[in-house]
Amino acid sequence: MEALHHDIKPYNIRTTIVEPGYFRTELLVDASTTWPEPTTEDYAERTTATVAAWKSINGQQPGDPAKLAQALLTLAAQDQPPLRFVAGADAIEGVPAKAKELLAQAEASRELGGHLGHDDTNA
Repeated sequence: MEALHHDIKPYNIRTTIVEPGYFRTELLVDASTTWPEPTTEDYAERTTATVAAWKSINGQQPGDPAKLAQALLTLAAQDQPPLRFVAGADAIEGVPAKAKELLAQAEASRELGGHLGHDDTNA
């Protein structure tokens, strides 16, 4: 999405990446979701646990979808909306940990990945 942002910006098309937390919608009700059957033994335990975890939060999600809708309308009305919008307190709380993880991965890549430029460059 970030690459698309740069490609369409000259045409005055604005984009915002929305990274939502959990919002109390009907997404997790059985009528709206097809839950996978554990068909591969190697993944069965994890699939079962994931489905159980998602089912357990149904109706407990902290985000109000009406408030999210209003926030998205506010963003859409902005002349310069942000490239990224993190929606919901639970999502915002997760951002610092993800940023630290990405920084650690970049640092761990420095030795091998940082010296891949052509010999006639400083990279």
